[in-house]
Parts: sequence; structure tokens; C-alpha cells
Amino acid sequence: MKMPQLLILLLTILVHVATGFPTDRRALPGQDKRASWDDVNVVAHGLLQLGQGLKEHVDKTKAQMRDINAKLKAFNSTVAELERKKQGQDEALKGRGAEVEDREKMAAGLAEEVRLKVEEVKKQNEDINSRMDRLEEKVDEVLTGPKLDSNYSNDSVVPYIQRMVAAQNRRIDQLVEKIKQQQGKLEKQSLHLQALQSKVAQKRVKSHRRRDEETALRGEAEQSKGTSVLARDCHDLFVREQRASGIYTIQPENSQPFNVLCEMTSEGGWTVIQKRQDGSQKFNQLWESYKKGFGSLNGEFWLGLESIHSLSKQGQYILQVELSDRAGEQKMARYRFQLEGEEKKFALRLEQETPSGVQEGIMTTGASGLPFSTADRDNDLAADVNCAELLSGGWWFSSCGGSNLNGRYPRRPSLLRRQQSRRQAMFWMSTKGQNSSLKTTLLKIAPAPINQ
Repeated sequence: MKMPQLLILLLTILVHVATGFPTDRRALPGQDKRASWDDVNVVAHGLLQLGQGLKEHVDKTKAQMRDINAKLKAFNSTVAELERKKQGQDEALKGRGAEVEDREKMAAGLAEEVRLKVEEVKKQNEDINSRMDRLEEKVDEVLTGPKLDSNYSNDSVVPYIQRMVAAQNRRIDQLVEKIKQQQGKLEKQSLHLQALQSKVAQKRVKSHRRRDEETALRGEAEQSKGTSVLARDCHDLFVREQRASGIYTIQPENSQPFNVLCEMTSEGGWTVIQKRQDGSQKFNQLWESYKKGFGSLNGEFWLGLESIHSLSKQGQYILQVELSDRAGEQKMARYRFQLEGEEKKFALRLEQETPSGVQEGIMTTGASGLPFSTADRDNDLAADVNCAELLSGGWWFSSCGGSNLNGRYPRRPSLLRRQQSRRQAMFWMSTKGQNSSLKTTLLKIAPAPINQ
């Protein structure tokens, strides 16, 4: 029933009910009727307001229902689309599975064919051996048998034996040639079989990988058991309650995992990027070696410019340099450290971290940083010379002075007396202007701020 008709019906009922109620009012004649109609008007006005409110509520409810129906339709279409995609993916996986099975069947057939070829060759070898045995028996019968009749002579017997031996030799040569051909075919079949097995294995890996990716997209992928997120650097390991120094695997942000040497101290975890102690590792390397890294984490090594950059780009880092010379004197300095990528020639930016006079300054760079240089990549600031060729090793050279912690390791004290060897040895220039040849170097980095 529509709303206007409902209101009219309610008004009619209300009028009839109102007229049937007795009134206790004492009024003048003619006022009872007016009073009753006033009450009716009040009630009718209230019912009209109630009806209007009901109508607005119904309209609002209808609009909400329309929105809900539209959302339900959209949701149903999305569910149907996901179901179609899932069916398509399942059919694709089944197709790939069938292809893998066909490959496996083909490989099995080839393996069986190879086995039959091998058996055939074995039988041919046995046939050759049996023929040789029979030939030897015939020769023995001819040579050791009863004496020839007087009508025959040795001149007639020997050519017969020679012809027989020659025929057998030709037969043997033919069989040997067939064996060689069969062996060549077997080798080709074996190579083909290996190639098919490799393809089947690759198909399996790709199929599993795609299935895992599709499962992950549907939100059903499970993390591999026993795996955990790798630490981003050695200080992250320290935060995770690792307190033992040693070799660990880390994975900086947006980088591949790699092994590093971690030095755990009371103030945090340091990632070692260079270590020299006995001259066991040659540091006169070219650009690609310094880019990828070289040496042994258990001895002397250079971590690699790419790995150092992947650590540096995670945030502000501190570089600590620890040195000792042959006289036993030890020096240490700290810098705020940043290393650019290869597109900027691995430029190094340093800012002195500690107050002047407490530690020795070792390296200084401008605001734009110093690019890294090697013998095959002359990026230094010297215009007329290649500092890497002159001083040996790879380093952030400015004008071939100041420091070179990747120079040659001095093998014997006597070498220090030679000017050329001294120039090419690893060295640093102190704040007092003294140039000292080094015995050990250690470069390590940690996130800033780290306890002083």
C-alpha cells in the first residue's frame, strides 16, 4: 500500500475513534465540537509528521539498499573474474605439467634406446670373439691335424690358410668400423639425452617458480621453513643480540646477500671493509677487482666498492680508520662517511667526526667528494700523472699525496730505504706532516650515531 493511502486510512480511523470518545469538558454549547476537532487536528498533524519521517526513512533505506546491491554486484563480478583467472592458471599449470611429463617420457625412451644399442654392441663383440675362437680352432686343426695326403703339399695348404685369415681380417675390420659408428651414435644419443634431462630440470624449476609466484599473488604463499630476514649490516646483528665477532651473511636494502667480517664491540657492530696485516694479499688490482672485492675474510681483503655502496646508501654511516706503523704507534680517526655509486665513480665524502687534536686526520675530501681511481681508471685530480700507477693500488687520490692505504705492503725494512718502494708502499700523512709507512690497516663502518 502506498504512503498517501495509508495516511488517509489512519486519519479516517482517528476521526472515528475521536468522535466515539466521551468528553468530560464543561464548555458552552457549540464548543464541544470545536474542541474535538482541535484534538483531531493535533493528532493528525503528529501522524503527518510521523508519516513524513517514515517516508524519508524508507527513501534513505532504499538508497542504501541500492548501494549495497551495486557493491554486491561488483563483488560478485570480481569473484567471478578471480575464479576465471584461477581456472586459467590451473589449466596453464596442468599444460606445463603435461609438457614436463612428455619430456620425461622422451628422455626415458632415449635412455631405453641407448641401453638397447649398448646391448647390441655387446652382442656384436661376443660374435667377433666367437668367430675369432672358431678361426683359431680351424687353424689349429689344419696345422696339427692328420698328415696330408701325398696328393697335397704345403704349397697348396698355406695359401688356403692365408686367404681364410685375410677374409677374417676383413670381416673383423668391418665389425670394428661398425662398432666405431655405433659408439659415435651412442655418444650423440648420450649428449642429446643429457640436453633433454637438463631441459626437463629447467622446466621443472620454472614450473615450480611460476607456481610459487602465482600462489603468492593469490595470497596463499607460505614462507620457507627455517628462513629468516637477514640483517642489513653488522650493527643490525648486534641489535639482534649477536655479540661474537666473525663472518656473517648480511643483506642491505635493495641488495643481494653477501658475507662480511663483523667486529662486535661494546658500542655496537662494525662492518669491516678493508683489512691488511701481513701482505698476504696483493692490492695492486684493477677497477673490476676493486668494484667486486677480493681477498679472504679470514685474512687480508677489500670488501668491494659495490658492497660498500649498498651499505652506505642505507643512511648516515661512520667510518673508523685504525692504523699502526712498524714502530708500534697506533692511530685512529672517525669520519662521517658516504660513498656514491659507480655512476659517480664511487666518489667518497668524508667529514671529520671527532674534535681536532684527539685523533689524527688521515683523509680529507671536498664537498663533491673524491672519485676512486685505479691504474686502468684514472679519476684522480692530478692532471699530468696517474696516481694509481705511480703509487700502486686503488684509492681516492687527490694529487698523489695525503694517504694510500691500498699501496704495496712493505716486505722487508730494507725496502723502506728505497725511494720508489717507499712511494708505492701504503702510507698516511699525519697532522704533523710526518709521512709514515704502515704495518696494519683496518677500515670499518657502522650506522650513525654510534656511541663515542
